[in-house]
Amino acid sequence: MTDHLRIQGRAAALRIENLDTDQIMPKQFLRGIDKSGLKEGLLYDLRFDTQGRPRPDCVLNRAGYAGVSMLVGGSNFGCGSSREHAVWGLQQFGIRAIVAPSFAEIFHANAMNNGLLLVALPAAQIAQLMDDADDPATNAVDIDLAAQTLASRSVQARFDLLPRHRRMFLEGLDSIGLSLTYRAQTEAFAQRHWAAQPWLRDVAARTRQRLDGGAARIAP
Repeated sequence: MTDHLRIQGRAAALRIENLDTDQIMPKQFLRGIDKSGLKEGLLYDLRFDTQGRPRPDCVLNRAGYAGVSMLVGGSNFGCGSSREHAVWGLQQFGIRAIVAPSFAEIFHANAMNNGLLLVALPAAQIAQLMDDADDPATNAVDIDLAAQTLASRSVQARFDLLPRHRRMFLEGLDSIGLSLTYRAQTEAFAQRHWAAQPWLRDVAARTRQRLDGGAARIAP
C-alpha cells in the first residue's frame, strides 16, 4: 500500500449522484484474470461514446485535466455491487483520493483496504470544491493525512478517519500488515486461552478421531 502522508494534486468534479460501480468499471472489463488493463475501463461509458471516441463533455477528457489525482463526487459514491475492480481501475488511472458527501459502505471498505483515500465532507463544502475543480487554474487540493485536513482555494476542512484507517495510511499498511502489528498480543492471548481452557486444544481433531472410530465400529 502506498504511504499517504500527504496527497497534493489536482481534482476533477464528477457531478453525479449515486455513481455506481458498474459505471465506474463496466462489466466487460472484468474478464481478465489479473488487475491489468483496468485503467482503460474506468468510467468508460462516461469517457467514450459507442464508437470508442472520447466524449468532449466528460471532464476527464478536457484540456487541463490530464493527470488529475483526485475526484470530487456526489453522494452515495460507489454504490451498487461490491466490485473491487472499480477501486483498482481508479488507482491505475492515477486517482489517489475521492472526496464526496457520502460513500457506499462496501465501496468504502474496498477503497480504504486498497489504499484509496475516501474523504467525506458536508455537501456545502463539496459544492465549493466542485466549483474550484471546474477551473484547471483553481483545482489544486492538498490533503494532510496526519492532520486530517483538506485545503483548496475555497475550502479549509477537517475530516474524520477511523483510527485503523488513519494508521494504515500513515504507516503504509494493508489489512494483513495491520493485523501483523498485533502478532505479539495475539500470541499472548492464545497462550492465556489454552492455559485457562486446555480441554479445547485440538478439540476438532479429537472429535474427528472419535467420529472416525465410531464409523469403523459400525462398518459391516
